[in-house]
Amino acid sequence: MKIRPSAIALFTLACSTALPALAIDYPARKPGLWEMKMGDGAGGANSAPAQTIQQCIDAATDQALRDMGQGMGKDTCSKQEMRKEGSALVIDSVCRMGTTTATSHAVVTGDFGSSYRMESSSTYKPPMMGKSSGSFVMEAKWVGPCKAGQKPGDMIMGNGMKMNVIDMMKGQPKK
Repeated sequence: MKIRPSAIALFTLACSTALPALAIDYPARKPGLWEMKMGDGAGGANSAPAQTIQQCIDAATDQALRDMGQGMGKDTCSKQEMRKEGSALVIDSVCRMGTTTATSHAVVTGDFGSSYRMESSSTYKPPMMGKSSGSFVMEAKWVGPCKAGQKPGDMIMGNGMKMNVIDMMKGQPKK
C-alpha cells in the first residue's frame, strides 16, 4: 500500500482537530476562516516544504470534524489518551496506518479562539515511506469571517485545490 505525504497530512489534520474531543472538554474553535500551516518540524535542507490550508468552519462543522477524527481513532488506534498539563493539552496515541504502527506524542497550546499550535513526534514500526520517526508542527490562526462564496467545511489546499470535507464525509459509507 503506497501512502502519499498528502494523505499523512490529511490524516494528521483530521486527528489534530479531533483528538482534543476525546476526554477533556476544550474550547471549540471560533467560527470563520482558519489558516493552518503544517510542516515536518525538522527544518533544514531535508525538510519537506510546509503546507498551508485554509478551512471555513462553523460550530457544527468543527464538531463534525472532531467526531470524524474520533471515529477514525476508534477504527485505527489501540491507545488514545489526552490530559491537561497546565494550559497545554497532551495527547499520546498508538495507531495503525496500513501495516505500520505509529506511536505519537503531541502537545497542543493556544486558545482555539485566535490561534493554537500543535507539535507532534512519532515513531513508525515498520518504517513508513522509509522513515522510522518524524515530527509535525501545525500552527493555526483565525483569519476572519469565511470568504464570500465559502460554506462551512470548505478547505483550500496550498495548491489551490478546493474541497468540502463535510460533503466528502456524507459520501462515506456508514459503519
